[in-house]
Amino acid sequence: MKKKIAIVTGGDSGEKTISLKSAKNIEKYIDKEKFSTYLIMFRGAQWTYLGRNGAEIPVDKNDFSIDEDGQKVRFDAVFIAIHGTPGEDGKLQGYLDMLKIPYTSCDRTTSALTFNKFFCNQLVKIYGKVNISKSIVVRKKRMPATGEILREISLPCFVKPCESGSSIGVTKVKTERELIPAIEKAWEVDNGVLIENFIPGKEITCGVIDINGQIKALPVTEIISKNEYFDFDAKYDSKKADEITPARIPQHLYEECQQISRDLYLFFNCSGIVRFDYILTPDEKIYFLEVNVIPGLTDESIVPKQAEAAGIPVTELFTVLIEDTLNEK
Repeated sequence: MKKKIAIVTGGDSGEKTISLKSAKNIEKYIDKEKFSTYLIMFRGAQWTYLGRNGAEIPVDKNDFSIDEDGQKVRFDAVFIAIHGTPGEDGKLQGYLDMLKIPYTSCDRTTSALTFNKFFCNQLVKIYGKVNISKSIVVRKKRMPATGEILREISLPCFVKPCESGSSIGVTKVKTERELIPAIEKAWEVDNGVLIENFIPGKEITCGVIDINGQIKALPVTEIISKNEYFDFDAKYDSKKADEITPARIPQHLYEECQQISRDLYLFFNCSGIVRFDYILTPDEKIYFLEVNVIPGLTDESIVPKQAEAAGIPVTELFTVLIEDTLNEK
């Protein structure tokens, strides 16, 4: 009998459009011989199943089930395709844990800690085996003076919401005059704002997946943004960035990036598909940028391309991920 897989998408952040694209791609490539799929849309407190006839059927939140044609449908697993809250920050994972429904991502603790950029950076510093840019966090209730910030952080710098993805709310600040407007822009997304030193270099990224208990680093991708940095437009407009897999970097740095990614996957107690982003400096140092526990899975996204470059078709990638999730049940 086919396993019933809920593909959960939507969410409450500026990434909901990308989430839906990922979900549609997952639905497209999932092995229909093995799995029956159900697309579940989250819009705040409204959770609905997008039925095959176009109808929207409410989800019973008591047990995360739906009623289809008079039959109660309970899901064997959940494929989380929500970028941002509540799919990437641990909220959905905590709910599913209470219901004992397995899901294809990191657990609630790992998701919450890695989604907050400041907390994630502090953990990487404690880990101590990878370079990381100096950063501070500012909050609305405890906003320091500009001069105090610039005694800690040099210009240029990046200002980012602590809890956001896809570079939403991010600004590269070059002058002192630009700092406060950048912080206010980030506050529109989150009350916590990360300010970190700019690290010059080439952006590289590496996906990691657990395949039958083996932690596999996918090929490294080199990102060349045609904008000033890899912002939201560059991430989702193929004309504004070149993503080259495998990355054109020396072999020893390529292997080092993969090893760091495997090590961080274990350090953070990750599961499912995770992507780690870095800056490779001109003096050949790798600096940690961030971790994406729900990376994009559209046709244009980095991880599916990395998997294909590794000889893993997208359908096989999703099958491995779902079967691993079901086996942990």
